[in-house]
Amino acid sequence: MSPNEADSGGLRDPYEHAEVVVLFRSQLHADAGEDYTAMADALLERARGFPGFVAIRDYASPAGERLAVVWWESHETLAAWREDSEHLAAQRLGRERWFEWFRLEVCDRVRTHGFDRSR
Repeated sequence: MSPNEADSGGLRDPYEHAEVVVLFRSQLHADAGEDYTAMADALLERARGFPGFVAIRDYASPAGERLAVVWWESHETLAAWREDSEHLAAQRLGRERWFEWFRLEVCDRVRTHGFDRSR
């Protein structure tokens, strides 16, 4: 049994290769519209094909706060994404047009623990 299986109660961890977790909290500006959606969709597709990208999950609160949780294989692969020209262009547009505010937290994955009644 691998260390990740032991930590997750014997379950295979789908993010076992992720060492870095990014929490991106944000609130869109009221004027963010189809241009935001188009850019977000294109950027997500680009990220999914980027070396080191593992997964992303998105959540939204009733008050409009959004949370994207993104798993990366390493700090090096995250750094390459951070410097990607299309990602940089989207960041600029986000500040200029789409976000009321955002906060980014980069976290090292220290431990994994889980439970799944269905298994």
